[in-house]
Amino acid sequence: MTITRMLLTTLFLTTLHAQTKQQHLLYVASPGIRNYEEFGGVGVIVYDIDAGYKFVKRIPTWDVPAGQKPENVKGIAASADPGRVYVSTINRMISLDAISGKKIWDKPFEGGCDRMAISPDGKILYVPQFEGPLWHVVNAANGNVIAKIETKSASHNTVYALDGKHVYMAGLKSPLLSIADTATHTVSGTVGPFANVIRPFTVNGSNTLAFVNINGLLGFEIGDIRTGKKLHRVEVQGFAQGPVKRHGCPSHGIALTQDEKEIWVVDGHNEYIHVFDATVMPPKQGVSIKVREAPGWVSFSMDGKFAYSSTGEVIDASTKKIVAALSDEKGRQVHSEKMLDMIVANGKVVAAGNQFGVGMKKK
Repeated sequence: MTITRMLLTTLFLTTLHAQTKQQHLLYVASPGIRNYEEFGGVGVIVYDIDAGYKFVKRIPTWDVPAGQKPENVKGIAASADPGRVYVSTINRMISLDAISGKKIWDKPFEGGCDRMAISPDGKILYVPQFEGPLWHVVNAANGNVIAKIETKSASHNTVYALDGKHVYMAGLKSPLLSIADTATHTVSGTVGPFANVIRPFTVNGSNTLAFVNINGLLGFEIGDIRTGKKLHRVEVQGFAQGPVKRHGCPSHGIALTQDEKEIWVVDGHNEYIHVFDATVMPPKQGVSIKVREAPGWVSFSMDGKFAYSSTGEVIDASTKKIVAALSDEKGRQVHSEKMLDMIVANGKVVAAGNQFGVGMKKK
């Protein structure tokens, strides 16, 4: 092979690699702890996961008038097609191009917004009012409301099933987890009642089990989605249940690993995340991980390699060791209960995660 041909081959391979190179990015909505600007300011902060969670950029969301506090961010969602990220506050929701940061739409919603969820195909958002009586079913392309689902439960948290056929909805004033049929946008069933009102929750990939945090419990309860009955109550052992800084709930954050072998649950008073073995029922308590502040949420990267604590630590899901701690371009600690990852290739989003630790085993 001639030197010229070698050089041309090397150039071709280098160009091909550059064209197919992927970026694994973390998107963090701020202020993601109430309206506390000290934990990352205002906007969507983007990090390069493969570069050790290096700060990439800040995408502007809303301008905050001088002398005023920003609105609390309540949720984040994303879709690969057409590459959008959605951020809700107590009053409104915004749709942004995930690559350019361009604003697609920005709309207030009657009764405000809380923690929403997006359909697997990226076309529909289920948006709870801010602790109101109903959920808005929203066209993700333009923000238009296409249906309303009333539960009168103080609408709060939402999880879309992996198969897209159901949405799980929890309110701050109900011990029942409501299930919506997405074909009709109506309530088709409930799970519970649990021992107290439901706070954060997650479900497994086969839509058979719900794992819920409730008021007054350091730990979680488990419900059978098929029968609607509560199955188990699991209490964290060896740690005192004491006062918490936020949420008024001892455990405000729960997530399943993608393989559904573990359940991770937060402990606001003691500032820990507790890991349970979910291969047995009821799950068995294992390792506990100390974090830098009171955690109020936990989730996982799409590949299952990393756990994200709302306190800003990135935890290796296998070793249970902290491998990074988020900070912004000003050096401030970044804390947020609203973050998710995306994969970008050739300038386009090819995969998007979510803010919920939903199990990925469909059978």
